[in-house]
Amino acid sequence: MIKNKSKHENYEILNLLGYGLSKFDNAFIKEFGFSTKNSFFNYFVEIEIVDTGSVVKNRMDLFDPFFPDNGRKGWWQKGDAYINRKHLIDSLFGNENVKGYSNIVKLFLKENYKVEDLYVEVKPIVQSRFKKLQETGLEAELYFINNYNLIDVFKNGIIEDARLYGDGYDFQISVDANTFLAEVKGIRAKKGKFRLTENEYTKAKEYQSNYIVTLVLNLDDSPTFLTIDNPLKNLKFEEKIIKSKETKEYHLCNDIC
Repeated sequence: MIKNKSKHENYEILNLLGYGLSKFDNAFIKEFGFSTKNSFFNYFVEIEIVDTGSVVKNRMDLFDPFFPDNGRKGWWQKGDAYINRKHLIDSLFGNENVKGYSNIVKLFLKENYKVEDLYVEVKPIVQSRFKKLQETGLEAELYFINNYNLIDVFKNGIIEDARLYGDGYDFQISVDANTFLAEVKGIRAKKGKFRLTENEYTKAKEYQSNYIVTLVLNLDDSPTFLTIDNPLKNLKFEEKIIKSKETKEYHLCNDIC
């Protein structure tokens, strides 16, 4: 099994497992038909997700400090190193009970690892949230919401969520008499490229230095911020025309009385 130096190649499922084990403890493994944690850990060796069961245990140890009710301290020395991953899972599945959450993990195993001997039943809205799980954008936005005060220009500011409006920026941050628009982009590595949509480009042109692209770099390891104000002045962009596929609409044939 080839390993990435910064993260395990199967870290997404390991995070889901670590969260489930820490939050639900033995009730979680019973949903998979196991009576001991060791047998549960070894199951993931058998289906070739990890080399040794200790890899799954270690992920549980990383999440344990965030769930003190389980009675384990885990790797408390790591501090909040994994808190952004807990925030991501919380935002999507934090209200699920052990059965519901276990079904989400089973769904991940079926769809990503072709583990066919698992019965899965999830509601449509959970399916929709499941699709968001691996999106870089959501993870970066959640990290920003929880840590924007660490950025000097936004420190002690009042944040307002503008994502639903689709108007070319993600958040408005009011700091004293100043108003900034923050467009958040996630990059999994320590460096990389990003793009601006037409809406984002228009807003950047209008607000100039008050429009700040905030990159969340190194999402797969230890995230860091890089802010770029007035991105159209400070970076070089190339216009590209994206030809989208035709979309279908279904129109009602008769008036409704």
